[in-house]
Amino acid sequence: MTVPADRSASDHDAEVTELAFAAARGDRRALEQFVRETQRDVWRFVAHLADPRVADDLTQETYLRAIRSLPRFAGSSTARTWLLAIARRVCADDVRRAMSRPRIAGGVDWIDAADTRQPRSAGWEDVVDVNLLLDDLPPERREALVLTQVLGLSYQEAAEVTGCPVGTVRSRVARAREALIGAANTPHRGERTS
Repeated sequence: MTVPADRSASDHDAEVTELAFAAARGDRRALEQFVRETQRDVWRFVAHLADPRVADDLTQETYLRAIRSLPRFAGSSTARTWLLAIARRVCADDVRRAMSRPRIAGGVDWIDAADTRQPRSAGWEDVVDVNLLLDDLPPERREALVLTQVLGLSYQEAAEVTGCPVGTVRSRVARAREALIGAANTPHRGERTS
């Protein structure tokens, strides 16, 4: 979430929540602003939970469900927390659908495999490395880390999104950090260390 310097994250969340209430009352401009203010966070969260190639579709599905549910939004949490909980369920439903489909056995994509073995220079490739490290985390740890460290939710808000206790979120984040540090300090196979 990018919050202008003159606003705090809690002020921004309060404004987004007010937009959700106004949208629930039928205010189309408030709905448009609500989507604009939350779309980046929803997309980033979905892209970390699911295949980034389907993140646009899953983000759209999240908003379709949210818009239908806006009249029932009670404000017991911030609208952003509520929306991310919907996004989480959308991703879980997508995984269940994928698991129920027949699978086609595929071979190794040799070009992709060769590309991943090439030495990389510093720069945007480091972002790819971080994403690959995140992809290696167990899903529940990746989810907790993305919610708290990337999207900036509090541990309490992350617990509301995931439906688990705050202590579990803290534990998952700590274990994810440990795994990322360990993986970052391990040389890639085939690379020589100096």
